[in-house]
Amino acid sequence: MDTKNIHIYKKKRFWAGILLAQFLLFFFFSKSKIIVSVFEKFFEFQKGFHQIIFSWIPFSLGDVMYVLLAFISIYIIFQCFSKKSRNKAILKLLLIINLFYFSYQVSWGMLYFQTPIIKKLKKQEKPDVRKAKILALQYLEKCKITRKLVSEDKNGIFVARDLKTVQEEILSQQQRLPNYISGKKETGINSIKPSLFKTVMNFTGILGYYNPFTAEAQYNPNLPSSFIPFTLAHESSHQLGFAREQEANFVGYLVGIHSENLELRYSTEYFTLKSLLRFIVEQDPKFVKSIINNYSAGMKRDRLYERSFILKHQGWLDDFFGFTNNLFLQSNQQEGSVTYSYFIDLLLNYEQ
Repeated sequence: MDTKNIHIYKKKRFWAGILLAQFLLFFFFSKSKIIVSVFEKFFEFQKGFHQIIFSWIPFSLGDVMYVLLAFISIYIIFQCFSKKSRNKAILKLLLIINLFYFSYQVSWGMLYFQTPIIKKLKKQEKPDVRKAKILALQYLEKCKITRKLVSEDKNGIFVARDLKTVQEEILSQQQRLPNYISGKKETGINSIKPSLFKTVMNFTGILGYYNPFTAEAQYNPNLPSSFIPFTLAHESSHQLGFAREQEANFVGYLVGIHSENLELRYSTEYFTLKSLLRFIVEQDPKFVKSIINNYSAGMKRDRLYERSFILKHQGWLDDFFGFTNNLFLQSNQQEGSVTYSYFIDLLLNYEQ
């Protein structure tokens, strides 16, 4: 082995060692409340800064960055198959992984280990099906009332006609969140954008996502309107600094449930009702069936449209992204994408 190759080999070992050290370091950081609180404060500092820089761009710059990163990574991986360029390519790949992992953990990853919202609520009782049924009946009536007040398309399906107003309402409602649940500062900056990957997202089951490197919240504009306003509230909750998926759902619920914007309120009420029914169905499917049968005519049309959209786009991509998302959630000490009972925990304890 010549001197040049020995030098590259040592560099590879060095950056592989750095990556391992990062894994261990951030693992130990996640166990310290003091260190996690430092990352929380850093996020509070940088989130507004990032949103000011990137919010004015009319498209998702974060999506463009992901595309460039993917092309660069694929190009380097292909270089790994060539004996001539293999060592340098592996070194470049290690550098990219190190930089990406460090940036992700510092800007976002450590927020998964914040004090859970459930510990901030006065009562911490386990989810109770009886109480969930009472709440489901209440939200059925709320949905019926609000559904009569929203707009429909020519097929009688709910349509959100003014998403910009919905986004502004979300930012306004974030200022009214209870202090004991959220001490986070809202920026008031609208950085919610349609995803450039919307066509692919149709087949993945992903409604939206947050980009921690640009602080942009992306959503799929092709979704049925019944999904979209609440998805915006959910992703905007990530922008506030709530990393856990079900906590972002809960904060999105708090944002939307008392809103005077009918589109946001209906989408939130409908999401809440569906979440309660998913929780109840395993123990009492007859109750769930009776609730669905008592949907208003408009709600039934919305439900059928949602189901047709999902069935039309089911496939291997949906399974693949569901599996990978489940692994990602579990790696960050979340329940995974299957159970989602934590939102019901928060909802029932809060409603009490």
